[in-house]
Amino acid sequence: MSILVLGTVALDTVKTPCGTRSRILGGSAVHFSMSARLFTTVNLVAIVGKDFPQKHIDFLRQKGLILSSLIRSPGKTFQWSGEYAGDLNSALTLSTELGVLLAFRPSVSHAQRRIKNIFLANIDPDLQKHLLGHMHSPQLVALDSMNYWINNKRASLLSLLKKVNIFVANDQEARQLSGETNLVRAAKSLLRFGPQMVLVKKGEHGVLFCGDEFICSLPGYPVEKVVDPTGAGDTFAGGFMGHLARTGKINSSVLKKALAYGTVAASYNIEGFGLKRTALFTRRDLERRLAEFRKSVVF
Repeated sequence: MSILVLGTVALDTVKTPCGTRSRILGGSAVHFSMSARLFTTVNLVAIVGKDFPQKHIDFLRQKGLILSSLIRSPGKTFQWSGEYAGDLNSALTLSTELGVLLAFRPSVSHAQRRIKNIFLANIDPDLQKHLLGHMHSPQLVALDSMNYWINNKRASLLSLLKKVNIFVANDQEARQLSGETNLVRAAKSLLRFGPQMVLVKKGEHGVLFCGDEFICSLPGYPVEKVVDPTGAGDTFAGGFMGHLARTGKINSSVLKKALAYGTVAASYNIEGFGLKRTALFTRRDLERRLAEFRKSVVF
């Protein structure tokens, strides 16, 4: 079944020890879609400004994304600038220009409202709640967020957590929202806010999954040279949700394989700036690396 993703489409400026790239295509919805598209049809809901290059829209269409709910509005496209140093596990935000996001109200067609798999990528929780309120009986809803929303819109985020099946957070966010330092306790605490499943992304150290019935932890795929981690978490979520949407069912076996797909997809993302690697990889590439990953984690 298809997926609907709400999030940002951005122009990113990124600096890492490997170099600098200016105004490259990015955003939470875009990075998610690059991996989810390998499994199913992706409907992208977002907004861009008049300055957004047409070549990027053409590129997204060429990748098979449904863009009928991508709005082009007067004003500037959302722009983010950040720098990575040290172990590259976290970025220092240098500037953020919200632009057209300030007036964004997501809108989808009547047909899209019936899509059963929804990913609410990192964006204002009020916008996430607005979209979710227009969907007809979704079956699987996953939610991502960030420290900024935890600090500034905690009440909206907690209200939304009662309406979703899966909450995706990095280790810092999980600790911050739960008030727990131990990640297992943090994940279990987050379950009490409403979701049935919690995924804690740990960067190069992999992912922790916590559900009502079992806990699972996977290491990160070993990548020798990390070029740009921007969007790795969204790419992970795309692989994870893509597999769940394609199978149409949820059990421990399906969830574990979804975690592995997400982990492998994210490993491609970090090997190049922006979409350099994920724009080109195929399902065959993903399966090949999954087989390698399986060998490294089986004992």
